[in-house]
Amino acid sequence: LVGAVPVLLGVAVATFFLVRLSGDPTDMILPPTTPEEVRLEFRVRHGLDRPIWEQFFIWMGHLLQGDFGESIRFGQPAGELVWERAGATLELAFATLVIALVVGIPAGVAAARARGTAADAILRVLTLLGQAVPSFYLGVVGIAIFSIWLRWLPSGGREGIENLILPASTLAVYFFAIIARVTRSCMLDVLNQDYIRTARAKGLPVHSIVWVHALRNALLPVITVVGLQTGFLLGGVVVTETVFSWPGVGRLAIQAIYARDFPVVQAVVVTFAAAFVLVNLIVDLLYAVLDPRVRLG
Repeated sequence: LVGAVPVLLGVAVATFFLVRLSGDPTDMILPPTTPEEVRLEFRVRHGLDRPIWEQFFIWMGHLLQGDFGESIRFGQPAGELVWERAGATLELAFATLVIALVVGIPAGVAAARARGTAADAILRVLTLLGQAVPSFYLGVVGIAIFSIWLRWLPSGGREGIENLILPASTLAVYFFAIIARVTRSCMLDVLNQDYIRTARAKGLPVHSIVWVHALRNALLPVITVVGLQTGFLLGGVVVTETVFSWPGVGRLAIQAIYARDFPVVQAVVVTFAAAFVLVNLIVDLLYAVLDPRVRLG
């Protein structure tokens, strides 16, 4: 928790200065024929006429009070805009993780049990492809097949559960590949441990040995990977939401970047960073739940 403070502060500082490398938002919001006095009034209203260091300290002072500033494009508080879209992004991220975990963990366990067989080789090829193919490409292919050709699923929007299936499945492919590979590797290591051989010698059912005794210990590295990959999931959400017109924070970030809407971009990045820190804290707490040795330490 203490370490989260400098991390979030560093993200806020870096984001503030990096977004300003894109240029003056006045040129993006107002047409070129706008009179100079109107352009000056616009810059004064949004504090763009001040020196950059003064803008920075003003923004940091507001940020410490939970105020991200006002959106240049939408004319609303940037924090409110992020909060309004957060529900859609969390829905997409949660569905993605559920699909990846429900499919990836059993696939990894099955591959470990079938080590060296054709099924194991097929899974390894699929996981390599899942990690190699970009999510935006999968999204376009998915729309072409399931929305345009087969007409099974809608190509975008957020109107019902059917709108969630395609973007969540697209995002889940990469995370399924990661989770399946890590689960397989950890299960192979655990299945060779002495206590597993003892359990087999005692005549315990194979199902109980694999799914109760072995999997619980193999899950610790899997949880670590899931926590770390959540940050990449948030990054993937930005592209996927744009491809599928999903009204979440990621799509809001793209719109803000194109418009040079500095307050919204800063609000999105800091919020994503805070979410990443929170997820890693939850992962640390889950260690203690799954491994008694962590609690004893």
